[in-house]
Amino acid sequence: MSSALTDLFPHPIVQAPMAGGVSVPRLAAAVSEAGGLGFLAAGYKTADGMYQEIKQLRSLTSRPFGVNLFMPQPEYADKAAVDVYAHQLAGEAAWYDTELGDPDSGREDGYDAKLSVLLDNPVSFASFHFGVPTREVLDSLRRAGTFTLVTATTAEEALAVERAGADAVIAQGVEAGGHQGTHRDLPENDGSGIGLLSLVAQIRETVSLPIVAAGGLMRGSQIAAALAAGASAAQLGTAFLATPESAANVLHKQALTNPLFTRTELTRAFSGRPARGLVNRFMREHGPYAPAAYPEVHHLTSPLRKQAAAAGDAQGMALWAGQGHRMARELPAGQLVEVLVAELAAARTALSAGGDLR
Repeated sequence: MSSALTDLFPHPIVQAPMAGGVSVPRLAAAVSEAGGLGFLAAGYKTADGMYQEIKQLRSLTSRPFGVNLFMPQPEYADKAAVDVYAHQLAGEAAWYDTELGDPDSGREDGYDAKLSVLLDNPVSFASFHFGVPTREVLDSLRRAGTFTLVTATTAEEALAVERAGADAVIAQGVEAGGHQGTHRDLPENDGSGIGLLSLVAQIRETVSLPIVAAGGLMRGSQIAAALAAGASAAQLGTAFLATPESAANVLHKQALTNPLFTRTELTRAFSGRPARGLVNRFMREHGPYAPAAYPEVHHLTSPLRKQAAAAGDAQGMALWAGQGHRMARELPAGQLVEVLVAELAAARTALSAGGDLR
């Protein structure tokens, strides 16, 4: 493992920052206290909301943790296409007795204000999704004592991360739940995602940065495989989604292992950007027609998703999940870290003895 990345947390296990209210302070604290690296998700929060969660997390643990930011999005969405999609969703609004959201609610996600908070109140780690910060931003965070990571979904994106001056790259395979962190959202690339182990190997041969592997990891044996492929640590999201410390909706947690939800797909239905979730009615009916328009579609569907959750209707919710969702375990987050560490050790022992990783 790269000591520059992992000296601050004993086990090579990172809890993915899951936006939308899932990655709350109690979850991050439990993971960090168990020797992993807990993360807060600042996406869709205000700068003050992020700051309050950082303060709360610091009251729960003295161990290192991280904060994830979404990069501001360029304005290239087709407004006419968004209007057409809004018209298509009119029936959903009537069904859930709500109004559609305003697609023009903002593209910046409070990025500059959140950076100011992180520079004034430095955390141990900061990661970025949907693009690469400028070298000036990364250098300023480094001077503040923050280790920076940026998501990449291709070797070319990883090279851009290295050139910008980040300290590490998060290699996000196509198996990952939630939003793919592509730097540019190009519809012609839909369906061309790279599997995690292939991606780690490609990035390992392209850049010299430490790699955090992310995508579909649910067991210690899978973590061992990612480390053997060249990663320094592994990032798990869906595995922690089912824990009691996670603030995911109970319907979302139950859906991970519910036989009714048999598979996941990448869809633009809920946000306008490719994101992997459990296939439900909303995804089937609207996914084929959703435009490449993030965050416009995210804002548009937000009231629908909230009303579906309030009504107990999982068929209208964004049930983000990775391909390994059926392997979710309802363990406390700290205990899950311990189990993963034990599985990782057993897999490494088996591998060194010439056995398999099971």
